[in-house]
Amino acid sequence: MLDAATIAEIRRLHYAEHWRIGTIASELSVHPDAVKHALNHPTGPQAPRKPRSRITDPYLPFLTETLQRYPRLRATVLHRMLRERGFSGSAVQVRRLVRTLRPSPPREAFLRLHSLPGEAGQVDWADFGPVCLGSAQRRLSAFVLTLSYSRLLYVEFFFDQSLANFLRGHVRAFEHFGGVPRHLLTDNLRSVVLERRGDQIRFHPRYLELAGHYCFQPRPCHVARGNEKGRVERSIRFVRESFFAAHGFTTLEAVNADVRRWSAEVAAARPWPDDPDRRCAKVFADDERPRLLPLPEHPLDTSDRTFVRSAKTLWVRFDRNDYSIPPAAVGKDLVLVATDTNVRIFDGLQEIAHHRRSYHLGERLTDPAHTEALLAIKRGAVASAQSSPLRLAVPETERFLAAAFPRHRSTALLTTRLSRLLTLYGADLLRAALNEALERSTPTLASVEYLIEKYRREAHRQPPLPVDLADRPELASLHVQPHDLSGYDLLADTQEEDSDE
Repeated sequence: MLDAATIAEIRRLHYAEHWRIGTIASELSVHPDAVKHALNHPTGPQAPRKPRSRITDPYLPFLTETLQRYPRLRATVLHRMLRERGFSGSAVQVRRLVRTLRPSPPREAFLRLHSLPGEAGQVDWADFGPVCLGSAQRRLSAFVLTLSYSRLLYVEFFFDQSLANFLRGHVRAFEHFGGVPRHLLTDNLRSVVLERRGDQIRFHPRYLELAGHYCFQPRPCHVARGNEKGRVERSIRFVRESFFAAHGFTTLEAVNADVRRWSAEVAAARPWPDDPDRRCAKVFADDERPRLLPLPEHPLDTSDRTFVRSAKTLWVRFDRNDYSIPPAAVGKDLVLVATDTNVRIFDGLQEIAHHRRSYHLGERLTDPAHTEALLAIKRGAVASAQSSPLRLAVPETERFLAAAFPRHRSTALLTTRLSRLLTLYGADLLRAALNEALERSTPTLASVEYLIEKYRREAHRQPPLPVDLADRPELASLHVQPHDLSGYDLLADTQEEDSDE
């Protein structure tokens, strides 16, 4: 379409200079039909076109009234309502019309808040998605605390957004800054607010313990008012774009070491928003650090405490992993105290186990001392259960079993075979064989069998015959205590004296 200046030039060249239509089209690089159109139509303002009637016009008052009462009503619902009133058009036509009729909500204006040095801090969690640890999958989260005045921030990554990690983030941030702001703004998350009705808030007791220990005032934002802590929100975006986008995840220790270095070299060196000539670290050191509340003498204990109990096995479960306990603690009610790096288990006030904390899935962390204690108990139980007749008859068995333990896989099987030799050859031959095996430092079953067979041949005794007790199995475990036979000799001597008389 030709503009007004081109049309005026065409009419001047044709009517004043008497140029032909083809010459004008060639010189002005326009189509001849466009030149003819410019010559045949006046250049004055065009009369407004009469608006075309639309299929939605009869329903316009209804739509306007409905949207005034229900401004968020969807166009699909309005289309269904119009069809029930005789409308035959499509939902697209209704959607286009509703877009022009829907009243827009008034935009809210905000004031820029100005904080005093050391007065306020803002706290929030940031989710960085799932990460894999062996066969386990954890969600990586960043705890971020931003000082409202200097914009200095503290960042630490955790594997969950639990209450214990939330408290740890506060304590370590206060130690990093060397002081505590007078109040902290947070969301209404469960670690802070248990229940809220308007301005009435029931705080979590552990968070109140943290606030009382460090003497700051907790200030949860109003519901759906995330803009009240916009500075920590911008800090989180800064962490995502400047640090994590170029770093990624390797291990929790590595990413926390890298983010501490990034905070000192990059985040602390950025310009201060209120005066670009100053840096955030300099503003913190000069203006805000002296205004922070002093730290208490001892940090708050942020350990996670839970009651555990193992009914049968040597392990208790915590956070999807198993941790060993001493055998004497099986069946007792214990207290597990966990930090983000280690797990301790207490029986009353006595610490009975200490492990590193695992974030894998189904990992079993075992203290070798616990399994050794259990094996010692099991070995003693097996020996006492199976070799009590053997010990009574041959006391040297205990010393032999202790020497043979490193060489035999099963003490119970060795005890059974020695009991069998006792039944076949008697206590004297077995005792002699055990003593000689110990003197020769060959405490093995083969050595005992060889020696006892040698003694049998030297004594010219017949080989023992196997005894079949299949029909009387209760006799297999029968034990008869042997007695000194000298009493029978004394009885025989007495009978001979009586006969002489």
